[in-house]
Amino acid sequence: MTRRHVIKNHAALSSTALRKDALAVLEAGLRAIDTGAAVRRACRLRGDVFSIGRRSWNLAKFENVYVIGIGKAAYDSAVAIERVLGRRISGGVILDVKSGPLRRMRSYAGTHPFPSEINMRATDEIIDLLVRAERKDLVIAVVSGGGSALLCRPYKLKCDVLALVTRVLMAKGADINEINTVRKHLSEVQGGQLAELAYPATVIGLLFSDVPGDNPGIIASGPTVLDQTTVHDASEILSRYGIVKACRMPDCDLRETPKDPALFKKIANVLLMTNAVALDAMKAEGLKRGYRVNILTRTLSGEARDAGASLARKPRPGEMILAGGETTVTMRGKGRGGRNQELALGAFASVPDDGLVLSCASDGIDNTPAAGAIVDEITKRRAEAKKLDSESALANNASYDFFKATGSQMISGQTGANVSDLVIAARAKKRSS
Repeated sequence: MTRRHVIKNHAALSSTALRKDALAVLEAGLRAIDTGAAVRRACRLRGDVFSIGRRSWNLAKFENVYVIGIGKAAYDSAVAIERVLGRRISGGVILDVKSGPLRRMRSYAGTHPFPSEINMRATDEIIDLLVRAERKDLVIAVVSGGGSALLCRPYKLKCDVLALVTRVLMAKGADINEINTVRKHLSEVQGGQLAELAYPATVIGLLFSDVPGDNPGIIASGPTVLDQTTVHDASEILSRYGIVKACRMPDCDLRETPKDPALFKKIANVLLMTNAVALDAMKAEGLKRGYRVNILTRTLSGEARDAGASLARKPRPGEMILAGGETTVTMRGKGRGGRNQELALGAFASVPDDGLVLSCASDGIDNTPAAGAIVDEITKRRAEAKKLDSESALANNASYDFFKATGSQMISGQTGANVSDLVIAARAKKRSS
């Protein structure tokens, strides 16, 4: 039986052997991070004992088991958790970019990458559930990428102002550590404050990392983690990027996150998924297809266009270079696109005739309906035929329209996973004489 491709336009894109191989390598990575499968592998229920890896909890000791979920892996995780725990679940609230039927929990679809009133209403339901939790209750909290925008209860700010702050930080090229540090201190739920709301209940945090370095305090702005950043840190970032002036804010009150270790004694945060899982699977597939494969980094960062240009020049014939991480895009123009498409566009001028650069958002949403893009000799020929100038497109941050016109975008739809971006730089294998 032939498996369905994760990339829905796989057939249209697979016009060369190198493209076919690169897409197969990418899809191996995307299949490896399937959220539902990861939860079912990690979570077990034997009698009254609920286990995650080597850690276990006796459910007979708890009066209620609640499940909350935030981020782009929340809904698929909730479906899997229901299969494991069934009627043991007393209730729950799931907030994702998609929603669907659940037997024991309420499911909501919020907005991303910017918060909205929809997110706030769902967040209020999560807060209401947590404040009801008592000492003999267990809370299972799924925390995944996208949760920083989805879980939204601003501190002394209207939602649209918080969205503006986030938008300006992104446009100015702030990285995820800086953005989420600010988010924590403009929030009543991030930076360990969700854990404070749940206290004195026992909390299990199931973390799906989409951030370079997998710092639990940065994933979805660390709602279940003792925060190591301070108001001073957030204030310095706001000042560095001129946010108060840019957003025309008369003032910017910041909130300190809870620092009392006692609030976190009954919290176990388990890192369930990282981009290492995807990259290892991609490496295995590349080796199987006869390439020399090198995982360059799991923490790719910096300007997307610069990263693309650098990666394009690295592979030798018959080699695949793999990278995972999260780059940034400083908005200089008014075009559309995302990190992955801008990275591919940045690689355009540097990709050799026998080479390829592919960059894909593991959640399937590169700030547009596209998951990412491929750039190679085919892309170049189509751009030339349509009289498209890559440098002009790059200057205007117009990667989406450029790759749509050249038919080089990857379309996957929402994957239900999120472990950062996945990048392949490759050159074709030499033909044997």
